[in-house]
Amino acid sequence: MTKDLPYAIDVEVPITAGELQVLRRQYEREGSNVRVQTKFNFAWGLVKSPERSDQELGVNLLHEIHSSFPERKRECMYYLALGYYKMGEYANARVFNDQLLALEPQNKQAMSLRDVIDRKVSQDGLLGMAMAGGVVALAGLAAAALFKRTK
Repeated sequence: MTKDLPYAIDVEVPITAGELQVLRRQYEREGSNVRVQTKFNFAWGLVKSPERSDQELGVNLLHEIHSSFPERKRECMYYLALGYYKMGEYANARVFNDQLLALEPQNKQAMSLRDVIDRKVSQDGLLGMAMAGGVVALAGLAAAALFKRTK
């Protein structure tokens, strides 16, 4: 999918269970006094997890950092976009990716992720149109069969 988009590698390369466990243990060890870097590292790992529940928690933690630490907004925007992309929430992914590109128009990661999002939306749109076309064709066949019976 992203052979020509080396900067979007985060889309395809998940974190291993062992790596995520290390980040989780550090986060839990710090408890109520968790440092923002530890929280960010854990959120990053969660977003890269193949599990949707992990991705959702990662996005929630990133939102907390994004709203509480203005100096961390930029790095949160990319991973929020990535998290939403991985969860199939492409409109939200675009919002955060576009915000990052507005701040940094030449950001290679964000440019690459924008292309990945656009391709996925286009692909899903074509699939949706094909499915809708199939439903219409089936409805037409059913109507034709009904019409033939009533004659």
